[in-house]
Amino acid sequence: MELLDGTPAAMDPETAFLASKQQTGNEWELYKENVRPLKRGRNVSLLNEALKAQTQSLPKKSLLEERRRLIEAIDDYKGDDPLKPWLECIKWVQESFPSGGEYSGLVVIYEQCVRSFWHVDRYKDDLRYLKIWLEYADNCSDAEVIYSFLQANDIGQTHSVYYITYALHLESKKKTRKADDIFSLGKARKAQPAEKLDVAYRKFLMRSTKICTVAEDDSMENQQPTRNFGTVLENAEIRRQISERDDFSRRMAKVQRSGTNAPLAVYNDSNPTNMTRRQQEPQKSDMKSWLTLGTQLERNKENKVLPAKWTSVKIPARYGSRAPVPAASCIEVFVDEECAELQNPSVPQSVDPSILQLRRGDMKNLKKETELLKENPLRNFPRHSLPR
Repeated sequence: MELLDGTPAAMDPETAFLASKQQTGNEWELYKENVRPLKRGRNVSLLNEALKAQTQSLPKKSLLEERRRLIEAIDDYKGDDPLKPWLECIKWVQESFPSGGEYSGLVVIYEQCVRSFWHVDRYKDDLRYLKIWLEYADNCSDAEVIYSFLQANDIGQTHSVYYITYALHLESKKKTRKADDIFSLGKARKAQPAEKLDVAYRKFLMRSTKICTVAEDDSMENQQPTRNFGTVLENAEIRRQISERDDFSRRMAKVQRSGTNAPLAVYNDSNPTNMTRRQQEPQKSDMKSWLTLGTQLERNKENKVLPAKWTSVKIPARYGSRAPVPAASCIEVFVDEECAELQNPSVPQSVDPSILQLRRGDMKNLKKETELLKENPLRNFPRHSLPR
């Protein structure tokens, strides 16, 4: 479409997409419930390619090889910013493994990255490094340990995002008073940006006030007397019902007093048929009482026969030709092509075991390491660095 002067008219995004005749897959519509959301959003074309690779063997193998290449590029980096290749690797893994989980190895990469620079002073106030710590905390079950570690080692203490995230985590655990202390600590340390911290603190106060108001209203409702529909009575009606209840209670008390003085009537069966039937039944005194267990010899009467060897019994031999036993066939060992490696690169002995698992694609050990890190995110850190 062109204007009168011959210049092309600007098209809306939908028209431009239809005019480009670009073909996209429907993987996003099929697997969107398995995609973890990202704060920065996702590229739909890259997301479709990543989801397609999750269902096919060859693209999945290429993903593992690309992840191995990015991890090796971290060791080979010679630039001035060693954190940069880590950020590129983490971003690529987030985009290429939308569902996350142990298969992506993202938790192990997080742990390796934060453990590589926790003692480097130049990265303690780096916002990029702090965000990696916060993303690592989101994937762990005990995130409060990570926030305490950052505070003990003075990492990210000048950024307001640390105090906001820490306070929101405490609020989710219903630790409102401690969350308020964290907000106050961030304001006292003049964390930047201060406007973002103030907005988050005002929202926190509004939520806390609302919760307290609801709790007070519930307590007041519990203290008030409850009335049901149709039970509102006049004073005369109330007095009449009370007098009726008193009269009924007095009558019941009178009946009980008269019943206590009367003698107890004993039932006497005068039917002769019942008497003869009772005489025919054996008396209880003649039967052996169940209260006596007898002697030990009587109780062990089934164990009188002593065990002996079966020497008197012989099994007759069967004569005839036996069929030859076929040779055992070899058992074929299954090899998963998705996790197998075409070429095993030589890895030096000083490489960390977690990175070694990512290179070799050992899914079993990688899953175990991910589960251990989720339970104890600081398990590989030195003891002197842990908060006390």
